[in-house]
Amino acid sequence: MTTPDAPSDWLVRSRAALDRARLAPEALAVGRVERIADGIAQVSGLPDAAMGALLRFEGGELGFAHSLGPEEIDVVICDDGSRIGAGQRVTDTGGVLEVPVGDALLGRVVDPLGRPLDGGDDPETDMRLPVERPAPAIIDRAEVTEPLETGVLVVDSLFSLGRGQRELIVGDRATGKTSLAVDAIVNQKDSDVICVYVAVGQPAAAVQRVIEAVRSHGAPERCIFVVGGASASPGLQWIAPFAGMTMAEHFRDAGQHALIVIDDLTRHAATHRELALLTHEPPGREAYPGDIFYLHARLLERAAKLAPERGGGSLTALPIAETDAGSLSAYIPTNLISITDGQIVLDTALFAANHRPAVDVGLSVSRVGGKAQWPALRQVSGRVRLDYAQFQELEMFSRFGGVTNDRVRQQLDRGRRIRSLLTQPKFAGLGMEVQVALLAAHADGALDGMPPERMATLRARLPGWLRSHAASAMDSIRDTRRLDAQTRAALSEAVVALVRDMDGKGGAS
Repeated sequence: MTTPDAPSDWLVRSRAALDRARLAPEALAVGRVERIADGIAQVSGLPDAAMGALLRFEGGELGFAHSLGPEEIDVVICDDGSRIGAGQRVTDTGGVLEVPVGDALLGRVVDPLGRPLDGGDDPETDMRLPVERPAPAIIDRAEVTEPLETGVLVVDSLFSLGRGQRELIVGDRATGKTSLAVDAIVNQKDSDVICVYVAVGQPAAAVQRVIEAVRSHGAPERCIFVVGGASASPGLQWIAPFAGMTMAEHFRDAGQHALIVIDDLTRHAATHRELALLTHEPPGREAYPGDIFYLHARLLERAAKLAPERGGGSLTALPIAETDAGSLSAYIPTNLISITDGQIVLDTALFAANHRPAVDVGLSVSRVGGKAQWPALRQVSGRVRLDYAQFQELEMFSRFGGVTNDRVRQQLDRGRRIRSLLTQPKFAGLGMEVQVALLAAHADGALDGMPPERMATLRARLPGWLRSHAASAMDSIRDTRRLDAQTRAALSEAVVALVRDMDGKGGAS
């Protein structure tokens, strides 16, 4: 029992807390919401706010300064703005939009601000980085010479991708653009590449299909899913590619290798146009603002291969763009083609004819190509593209009448085998050494006479057959990435033996 002269325990603790407290004046920049509509709030009273400044509304909602005026600034709201009204206070946090980065995000589904969408707890990370970051300087970059294995034969053999490259996937709606990118993600399950999938304006069902595909066939524990879906606010959709790029850059800067898929930049451009029109920016071609090219250029320039002095990490970008009626000359596809290091064009007619991936070999190109390709694969794939292009031309003319020339008939038969060779189902990636064996056998004539419809069975059985009958040759290719005459002969013999085995079993797998 305390005496009247003895202070109580709570009073002692309170005085101790006051002694420890650091009392100092704190300045807050506070503005006022004047108007709000369509996800945009006009705010007054913040003359010192910077472009991209992070602002907080009374209810805790976040936004960022999109355009600055002499009296008011336009703030893009990143959360549900239904509770924001005119007259509410807005506080300038003094910072910019930042996202958490680090290993805690691996395997998670998050929104563009790093908040969980998979029902789990908030990712516990030690670092946050701005969504807008400068691209690596030229002197900090290295040449793109190391291949990024996608497991897709038509891509790896004809349009090889390198780590640090930016390759656009472009085509009409429902031609397999996302499937091709997901195949590249799934094929990294046995590699050291960390994958980031960014959904911009995509329906929830489509995003769920991608996530389930990676969980079923890939390595989801080394993937990050950043979702700014169709139901998200325009502000979240706008920052989604930048946030995903920042998350991937963290691994690149740590000396690791990362792959980012942005699905898709056409919708991102539409969101940027929407925000620009709502904030009364002057419209340009097709009502897009004048900075639409700079928007995507500064985003994709952040993908790079770093020099050894900077850790040697890489960030490869596979942005996706949608065309209308196959028009590659539209504004946004043209911009993206000029920014990236090549494009993989998907064709509607090929997709409808069940030739998948529906890659248009004539219009697709990789500006890195052979520099980032295995010498062994480059050696056996040299004539495939030319032979296939000649076949497509001959096939078109052969439709007008019968073919009587034996040489032309042989070219058509060979072209049909190439087409069936390049047709590949989803989630059936082929290792580089298997691709080398397949193309070497084709070039050496080991597949001549095989009906094209049996090529799928051959391709499915080939990996296991080679491991059993040509293991030393496979190891030699994987270790040296080169193909000598002895190894090539061993691979061709193994493929011929498989063809005979299929003939003996009636083609059964």
